[in-house]
Amino acid sequence: MWIIVAGVLVLAAGLLLAAFGGGHHEGAEAAHGAAAAHGAAEHHGSPIWLKRLIMSLWHSNVFFLGVSVVGTVFLAIQSVAYAGWSVLVRRIMEALGAWVLPGGILLLVIFGLGLINHDIFHWTMPGIMTEGNANYDEIIAGKSGFLNIPFYLIRTVLYVAIWAFFTYKLRQLSLEEDLNGGTEYFHRTINVSALFLVLFAVTSSMAAWDWIMSVDVHWFSTMFGWYVFASWWVSGIAAITLTTILLKQAGYLRWVQASHLHDLGKFMFGFSIFWTYVWFSQFMLIWYANLPEEAIYFNQRLGGFNGQYTWLFFFNLVINFVFPFLVLMTRDAKRQMIMMKIVSIAILIGHWSDFYLMLMPSTLQENNGYLIEIGVALVFLGLFLILMTKRLSQASLVPVNHPFMDESLHHTT
Repeated sequence: MWIIVAGVLVLAAGLLLAAFGGGHHEGAEAAHGAAAAHGAAEHHGSPIWLKRLIMSLWHSNVFFLGVSVVGTVFLAIQSVAYAGWSVLVRRIMEALGAWVLPGGILLLVIFGLGLINHDIFHWTMPGIMTEGNANYDEIIAGKSGFLNIPFYLIRTVLYVAIWAFFTYKLRQLSLEEDLNGGTEYFHRTINVSALFLVLFAVTSSMAAWDWIMSVDVHWFSTMFGWYVFASWWVSGIAAITLTTILLKQAGYLRWVQASHLHDLGKFMFGFSIFWTYVWFSQFMLIWYANLPEEAIYFNQRLGGFNGQYTWLFFFNLVINFVFPFLVLMTRDAKRQMIMMKIVSIAILIGHWSDFYLMLMPSTLQENNGYLIEIGVALVFLGLFLILMTKRLSQASLVPVNHPFMDESLHHTT
């Protein structure tokens, strides 16, 4: 609860400074010519403080929704792989999914708020796809078959419904296994997990296009779905790891050993490298081709808007790759709770910043800031933890009748 209170205080301070201090960097004056220099449209609609609030809600909710569904994805992968080591932390994966349905509903609400003055998506502006209208944009009109509000809402509802249904189904099978034992639920879990992974492979990329890439409506990248998934994925593993450590330090999960942390550490280490591989591949191909319609994305983030995002661009690489790579390189580091805790927190902060960098330059342009955004993130974190801990408290922290429980108890690496 104190996290929510802190978030509200930071958010209030940010809103006051943005509303009465000019709205630029919590009151600091920003260069107004930057947007024009990079071909960006003038801000329209809502006051800057309100636009920042709406974008912050969208940003943090998309991030936490992805982290939440990764709990279900990781659970499904462990199931179809017949993995035994992870049984002791399965309930944490199940609990992580508690935000999927509330987050999905909230996403629709925020989208509706953004429609009022078209604060999130430029393509929702009236007449932008109508030839002869003052707002007409030929490129956006060419995407009208995919980017139209009814079809967009149908897709979003479908993504969330699929994720929420399989999150619920896998949770119910786990609880029924606790009550009744046997191997029936184990085999049903594998079948359900396999179907979910196929559907998630498609819906996760499409969600990345809809919720994030269509903010930069003129820009496109064929690697973007993988890029967003990599960011969500490593953040979700970091959340599972951090929760495991905190529960163990609080006196729960006493059977979790250094070997379990070691395996979680290997996932964080390996997929931090995978995220960097996708990041570099996307950047290198766009840099090498040097096509204006693609390069604008990195121009805005590297030097655009008076260089306001440049420091964050390099910070993104340091905290999401250099730091976890160097800290988790050794075997011993992956087996120490303090090191794993620090890296998990760094990864979560780093990838929240990564989503900030994906969304803010193309919407807020030179009018960005951080107090409102951090305040909103803290409120979301508090709400996320309330739902997650409530789900953790509703059943045994250990799936007692899982067929691989003994293997997990005696897991060594």
